[in-house]
Amino acid sequence: MSDEELAKDLGPLAALTIGVGTMIGAGIFVLPGTAVLRVGPLAAATFVLGGVIALFTALSASELGTAMPKSGGAYFYINEALGPLFGSISGWANWLGLAFASAFYMYGLGEYVNTLVGAPALALGPVSLEAAQIIGLVGALFFIAVNYVGAKETGGLQIVIVLMLLGILAIFTFVGLLNADLDSLTPLVPPGALSDVLPVTGIIFVSYLGFVQITSVAEEIKDPGRNLPRAVIGSVLLVTVVYALFLVVLLAAVPNELVAGNETAVVDAAQLLFGQYSILGFDLSLLGWGLLLFGGLLATASSANASILSSSRINFAMGREKIITPNLNEIHPRFGTPYRSIAVTGALILVFLLLGNLELLATAGSVLHLIVYGLLNLSLIVMREAEPPGYDPDFTVPLYPFVPIIGAITSFALIVYIEPFVILLSAGLTVFAALWYFLYARRKVEDAGVLAEWVLSRSDELPEAAVSAATSVRPEGDDYRVMVPLSNPATEKHLITLASAIAHQYDGTVVAVNIANVPDQTSLEAARERGAHDAAHDLLDKAQSDAETFGVDVETHVVLSHRTFEEVFDAARTYGADVTVMGWGEDAHGAPGRAESAIDELAKSLPSDFLVFRDRGFDASRILVPTAGGPASDLSAGVARVLQAEFGSEVTLLHVTDDEEKGHAFLSEWAAEHGLDDAELRVETGDVEENIARAAEDATMLVIGATEKGLLSRLVRGSLVLDVLYDVDCSVLLTERAHDRGLYDRLLGGGTKETDTAATGVTTEAKTPDLSNPEDGPNAKEE
Repeated sequence: MSDEELAKDLGPLAALTIGVGTMIGAGIFVLPGTAVLRVGPLAAATFVLGGVIALFTALSASELGTAMPKSGGAYFYINEALGPLFGSISGWANWLGLAFASAFYMYGLGEYVNTLVGAPALALGPVSLEAAQIIGLVGALFFIAVNYVGAKETGGLQIVIVLMLLGILAIFTFVGLLNADLDSLTPLVPPGALSDVLPVTGIIFVSYLGFVQITSVAEEIKDPGRNLPRAVIGSVLLVTVVYALFLVVLLAAVPNELVAGNETAVVDAAQLLFGQYSILGFDLSLLGWGLLLFGGLLATASSANASILSSSRINFAMGREKIITPNLNEIHPRFGTPYRSIAVTGALILVFLLLGNLELLATAGSVLHLIVYGLLNLSLIVMREAEPPGYDPDFTVPLYPFVPIIGAITSFALIVYIEPFVILLSAGLTVFAALWYFLYARRKVEDAGVLAEWVLSRSDELPEAAVSAATSVRPEGDDYRVMVPLSNPATEKHLITLASAIAHQYDGTVVAVNIANVPDQTSLEAARERGAHDAAHDLLDKAQSDAETFGVDVETHVVLSHRTFEEVFDAARTYGADVTVMGWGEDAHGAPGRAESAIDELAKSLPSDFLVFRDRGFDASRILVPTAGGPASDLSAGVARVLQAEFGSEVTLLHVTDDEEKGHAFLSEWAAEHGLDDAELRVETGDVEENIARAAEDATMLVIGATEKGLLSRLVRGSLVLDVLYDVDCSVLLTERAHDRGLYDRLLGGGTKETDTAATGVTTEAKTPDLSNPEDGPNAKEE
């Protein structure tokens, strides 16, 4: 997996197999022995109960996934809805839960391999390792290495694996039905078994961890609004039916004593059942034994590999939101994988394998995921009740709010019935995740989440305790982020220079993004395999080098897209940009000549302040700022202050009016209010465009605010009213504030509504500096 190259290439069947392939693993091939030992024939009921509990969460995950198809899945939804405190808890729980599950799968793999080789146990001083643990350690090292170097499992291979597993289980079930005896299922409820049903359900719940992983690749699914719910819900229903039918037939066809406590019971059962048949005198017992043994090996290996892969996606999402350091997601220069994340996850898997047994690993993975699932259901309730702008799912949960409420209650309640030691272990990890947020992440995270913003926006209506709680856990992050979408190597340096100057003055970060344009006829996956991102990385390497000369932090990202211009807006939201610096030219970002770009932009809100640079050479020595007042020219003044502080620019303010005396008074007052007291003041009468053109003859850069509505869409269509901007000889920097306007206002020229948080629609005290505010930035530092 590369940094963030997105490819919507997963069809409905491939998406379905991600969930099914992860769930049909050690759960069904290893855990029947544990379940039958404790509850007898009710083992089938525990798997059905686990599927029902999972189904409620699957419904909630489907709605959240279609509304927010982002990498990170459940972690992303919880972080977005409940805020970074619960985001930290869910992120760590998901990450560690996957590590425990991977260790469990590798332990199961060891049991099956040991059936073949019969390896002895090993004693290392006071530590004694079972043969399955030793084999599992070797297998874990192999799969960690595979993920480290980037050998990837394609969607086609995953489909083949799942079909093979389902085929093997179907063959076993068919043979088992031929030998089924319902008397083997009696007594259906052994003495004392009922009290163990819920504890056993907690153990086997690790068999249902795969369905939410589908949402982690939601960005890569074709038509996620339709295919994601089908894959998530369908995988749970399919696996539940397969588990129930398989177990009923298993227990009806062979003596329960053969299954109880036997980690490879399905292999022994297959050998017994197939051994009753022969072809041309050849005993089929060996065939049955080999078939189920191969299935167990394939299932446990596939599940372990998928879990390790999923963990890197969780790490990426946590790093993007700064819950953990983004350095953990550094991409290997040769393999293109998040090698540090994989190495840390691999180390955890090895430690868990050394210290745990099958039941401990299974229950620990279950509990941590049940915490995540409970929070995920609560997240759906928050998103529904808060109704943040942009929350528009294609799939909605039926019978709301009962489904998410039941999903949350059953997920949390099942934890109570698990081994007390595992509960204490999980509680300790939860406390660690909360402390991690308060001691580390809180200073870095910026987004408070929908719940906190909703509570704080109603501070006069809600109880003081609720408002106080929301305030006490809010993030303190103040990282100012300047995003630069790059496409043209010829203009890269000037855009990076401008962005770096702003970031330097605000102690911020430059986020350089190359949105590589892919023809509609070419799939994004094909473009990636052809190396379309290589040139993009070269451009970003140059941008990083140029930005680092200013001493600012730099992030670089590559996105392959069919819709280059529109992707700028998505990237600004994704990377939390406070200001976006982009080029304006003959083929800037693939926009001109593409009518859909203009229409798409008209329907959007600007997610950040935008600075659009028409490059005629970067020279900030003499800056002209025309102003008539208003928020548009406030941003222009902020840019002028930054350039003045960074490059020692001479700033000239221009005001065109019919009354010179009033014009001088206005301009003097405006300059003082905007921290430009030392600027040259120029008041003219007459035509606005003619005066701008004359004043620009002495300037090296014209910085002008978006007095027109829909500035960026007008750039695309070439319909700017101020024609002078095309005619002046100096570079032009157009500025437009972040805003949230409806389609009607944008099309017909309605007013602009300023907002501090365009993403949530809630106006709150700014968490980061404001470029247009003279109390922030260069002047504030000097004071």
